Amino acid sequence: MTRTLIIAEAGVNHSGSLDTALALVDAAADAGADIVKFQTFNANSLAGKSARKADYQQRTTDAAESQQAMLKRLELPHAAHPPLIARAKERGIEFLSTPFDHQSLNFLLTLGLPRVKIGSGDLTNAPLLHAVARADIPLILSTGMATLIEVEEALGVLAHGYGRSNTPPSVAAFRAAWRESESRTRLAERVSLLHCTTEYPCPPGDVNLAAMQTMRTAFQLPVGYSDHTDGIEISLAAVAMGATIIEKHLTLDRNAEGPDHAASLEPADFKRMVTAIRQIEQARGDGIKTPKNSEIKNIDIARKSIVAARALKPGDVLSPEDLTCKRPGSGRPPIEYWSLIGTTVTRPYDEEDPL
Repeated sequence: MTRTLIIAEAGVNHSGSLDTALALVDAAADAGADIVKFQTFNANSLAGKSARKADYQQRTTDAAESQQAMLKRLELPHAAHPPLIARAKERGIEFLSTPFDHQSLNFLLTLGLPRVKIGSGDLTNAPLLHAVARADIPLILSTGMATLIEVEEALGVLAHGYGRSNTPPSVAAFRAAWRESESRTRLAERVSLLHCTTEYPCPPGDVNLAAMQTMRTAFQLPVGYSDHTDGIEISLAAVAMGATIIEKHLTLDRNAEGPDHAASLEPADFKRMVTAIRQIEQARGDGIKTPKNSEIKNIDIARKSIVAARALKPGDVLSPEDLTCKRPGSGRPPIEYWSLIGTTVTRPYDEEDPL
């Protein structure tokens, strides 16, 4: 059974409070998530003063506030990371974060994390992707807003970086690295992709889960799904379709002020999603079509055998009127029905006697 990696995206739902961030770690662990993820950034490095908010951010925060000012309120200070990592370790859950700039990436690398996550907005940020690959740390990469060609370009950047090529970075060098089988092998060992639609909340009609399978086929990499829809149904569908990772926002209160709370799950619903995912994993099975142990005992009960449709005596030549199929299935199987037509009865049979 393939186990789905479940990421509880705490993101910026802590609103700058360490106590809330610690509570989110606890909530993620209690819900059964494998990873709790935050975001590490410097607001001034992430957004310029003129950057406007997305529509969903304007709806859920002060519309007059700039994006940079909003992000400043939502920063997770460097000093908050060690206690969060310690709490995650204590609770048996992995701590993960998304860096949005080089300084934040370099800081996360000093923490000894097992991997990093790069968000959809930085799929085309080649210098940041290259820096991740040069650090040789495993990566989960979201692909919201991207075309298949843009995803391939990003993978070329990563292939060059992970390959530690002596060729200076360039578009031509990235394309050459992508063509090398050794580079593709290294990518498969280090990179997972997340299909995503970058809208909060995402309309179900824009999810396009089939694109997750398209990327798996195109790139031969592990592929999962970062879910911004309301509810848990789409995440469950993604797991049924083979997602190896599910990422879903977690909040303590969906009505709290902040850009992501409304597109998040509260702890009880997140736990319900985790439970359902684990059931779906078991239900997916191994793909081999064969009777399971639980149903073998029912084969004879549910299936049928060939029996006499009426009393028969020796010398009777069997016709369709002489035979029928009834339960139980412990006698001659019905597929032999036609081979009996026209044969001669050698002993007496009562009605419903198996032949």
